[in-house]
Amino acid sequence: MAVVGAGLAGTELAWRLARAGLDVLLVSQALDHLGNLYQPTTAGVTFPDGSLFEEVRAALLPDTDGWTFHRHLKARVEETSGIHLLQSTVTALDEEDTQVVLSTWEGPKLHARLGVLAVGAFLKGRLLVGDTMDEAGRLSEVAYDFLADDLTASGIWLIGAERHAEGEGVEPPYDVRFLTPAPTELDGFRVNRLERVRMLGQCTPGEHTYGSVLRDAARLADDLLADLAGGRA
Repeated sequence: MAVVGAGLAGTELAWRLARAGLDVLLVSQALDHLGNLYQPTTAGVTFPDGSLFEEVRAALLPDTDGWTFHRHLKARVEETSGIHLLQSTVTALDEEDTQVVLSTWEGPKLHARLGVLAVGAFLKGRLLVGDTMDEAGRLSEVAYDFLADDLTASGIWLIGAERHAEGEGVEPPYDVRFLTPAPTELDGFRVNRLERVRMLGQCTPGEHTYGSVLRDAARLADDLLADLAGGRA
């Protein structure tokens, strides 16, 4: 199993699948941003009971800063048997027989039985701070332009979305514009045009919260495990 994107949705999904006994490749453009929140501290944050994020939050002091939260979360992921963390940029995906093949900017291709895109606000992400615009899905995190172009070339209709973030610590507030598949391109988590690819979290249409993407990750984990057990994937 390959999960592309190590934000809330991708990290939670990988953790749940690995704990169920699967080998999971969790790919991120920057492992130093694994599980980062869109706010400077955990003040006022609520995560679903039973989620990895709630377990980490509950073990820390209230209002813990985001960097400390990230460090503890990443340590939990690293100690989870079955998760392989890889820092790489996925630029395209193809399906060959019973596998998904992920092309990377660095060159090596990655192979998995199933692939999940959990790339947040990074499909053709454009970050706006005041009068400036950067090709990013979040401050200092580069956008997935090549991957967005590849999905479009596969016939997947992508539409625009936007969200606002207050920034982290001394960083300024910003807006990010990005792409998601049109609702008609998905059947639940399934990508209609790609048999072995699922999508999860902020990169899918609709309004999302910390709680909703973590609950969706739990649902998708259950669906994938059921499909694998039943020989449907």
